[in-house]
Amino acid sequence: MNYYTVSDSAKASFIEKRSEFIGCIAPVKTNDEAVAFINSIKAEHRKAKHNVYAYILRADNISRYSDDGEPQGTAGVPVLDVLQKHGLTDVCMVVTRYFGGILLGGGGLVRAYSHAASLACDAARTMNMCMCHRLKITADYGMYGKISYLLPGFDTITVNSDFGSDVTLEILVLSEKLDALVKELTEATNGAVGITDCGELFEDFSSVKKISG
Repeated sequence: MNYYTVSDSAKASFIEKRSEFIGCIAPVKTNDEAVAFINSIKAEHRKAKHNVYAYILRADNISRYSDDGEPQGTAGVPVLDVLQKHGLTDVCMVVTRYFGGILLGGGGLVRAYSHAASLACDAARTMNMCMCHRLKITADYGMYGKISYLLPGFDTITVNSDFGSDVTLEILVLSEKLDALVKELTEATNGAVGITDCGELFEDFSSVKKISG
């Protein structure tokens, strides 16, 4: 089962009726990492009136939020809702508000916090994390053409290549395509290819357009 997260922290801001809203998003994997990110933003914007946050973690299916002094339901929940609508997990979002002196009302606050969170999500690079296998493929140069021809058809990602006495490739292949790829490689090379499965893991497949298409 794949999931979506962000590769690195990102931020974006806008001004609504003289109040500045700054959305900051970051990848996190644990509750402690989320709290540390929230505290770092609070320290950076200690003069701000509100530092609203929401985060979602895959581990134990945790989701938490805080209105940080804004009227209940007008800040933390809208930020969490944006993360959910973007399909993101293992992320933490903090939306900072510097109050400009003009009240926005409940609906205005919901729209403003949602907009700031959406801007930050759009500013971040989204990663499509898929369960895959890392394979080490070894073959002689005569087989390299057949191997390189087959790999794109299985949406593989080449992470390393070594052209020494033999050709050695390290690739990522989606778990559900592993058996079919091994079979094709074995048949195409009449069993002359060496294939070592280095294990299963989650990796970013967002660069492979066919995954989402």
